[in-house]
Amino acid sequence: MFKEKNDPIAVANHFIQQYYPHCQGAILAGSIVRGEGTSTSDLDIVIFDNSILSAFRESFYVEGWPVEVFIHNLSSYKHYFELDCERAKPSLPKMIVEGMVLKDDGLLSSIQGEARLLLSNGPKEWSKATITLKRYFLTDVLDDFIGSTTPEEDIFIVHTLLELASEFVLRVNRQWVGTSKWGYRALKQFDESFAHKFIEVFDAYYKHRDKVKIIELVDEILEPFGGRLFEGFSLGKSTSNDR
Repeated sequence: MFKEKNDPIAVANHFIQQYYPHCQGAILAGSIVRGEGTSTSDLDIVIFDNSILSAFRESFYVEGWPVEVFIHNLSSYKHYFELDCERAKPSLPKMIVEGMVLKDDGLLSSIQGEARLLLSNGPKEWSKATITLKRYFLTDVLDDFIGSTTPEEDIFIVHTLLELASEFVLRVNRQWVGTSKWGYRALKQFDESFAHKFIEVFDAYYKHRDKVKIIELVDEILEPFGGRLFEGFSLGKSTSNDR
């Protein structure tokens, strides 16, 4: 698959030696390391260099490979861990835990331990108020989907419905979420059988414009939490106790 490109590990090592020779640690992450690379895969490299003032990322082409570099000092990664936890998308911790160590001056074991603990703890539990809010938004999009008679608009509505439904399932179960290809992977990691059903239902719509199965699935997802929500929902309303 990669005959026209140099060995990815060698390329990553050459990159580090050329651009960050004095870094304290480097990890090669991404699909190449996981054995899931494709013709368009890039090399994700996390660099720890205490000489930099703040975190940043850069993109390069190196020896035929697209390379994305995520550069941190020995404290900036903690802030990004916190951000990833807040949005329930642990991109940096996953790279650090799943990646291949290319250079280590003795600090990576501790950082990987932090990342591993964060991943195992899962994201913060949704409050009842958040679940109520998400039920309302999911109901609102579902109603749009049911009532829409414009196929062109349906395409956009169903995309939003897919994202909201998958997020709801994962977050009410204290699971990490993902975007793009990571959305499916997050569902599969949580419950492979459900992930297969989820894909079948939405695939049926894309192939045959079958709305019924999606409606049934969303109702099934909402049912344990009170079902669809419209009447009685309120957001931002002042009460007498607020005055």
